[in-house]
Amino acid sequence: MGARVRCSDRRPRQPVSDDRQHHRSRSPAGDEWKRGAKDQALGRSRGGLTTKIHMLADALGRPLRFIVTAGQVNDITQAPALLDGQSGDAVLADKAYDSNALRAIIAEIGATAVIPSNRTRRIIIPHDANAYKQRNRIERCFCRLKHFRRLATRYDRRTDNFTGFIHLAAAMIWMQ
Repeated sequence: MGARVRCSDRRPRQPVSDDRQHHRSRSPAGDEWKRGAKDQALGRSRGGLTTKIHMLADALGRPLRFIVTAGQVNDITQAPALLDGQSGDAVLADKAYDSNALRAIIAEIGATAVIPSNRTRRIIIPHDANAYKQRNRIERCFCRLKHFRRLATRYDRRTDNFTGFIHLAAAMIWMQ
């Protein structure tokens, strides 16, 4: 179905197609239309598009394992994968990792869970406050990683490229 466009002097010009391929004025909302959105590990949050790096570090604050997820993914969902096959005396984590299931996984490893109880927990589980002070080492490890500008600003679009640079930055930290 084509229509003819006429100028002011009533001469016919070129035909203009009235047919549209997509009958909407915006991009499709379905996941099947988004090219590579699953490969980018970007998630919506109040701050915009974000990415989370879930990390396991040793007692000296050196990175051991990474998992990169979208920003809205809960921390505790990645903890079992990070702890798989690990051994140690203690596992230090913040309140986001407080769950009975994770504490059972840590007990299977043969380690002590040094995790403060979440305020919504009915029965507060005590933790060693002096050992918990050592948790700042992983925070310092994240600060060292953020010294790499490419990592701090997330220049890489695809998750596998971003993860590759995280491994490169971790290797640089291990060499120091």
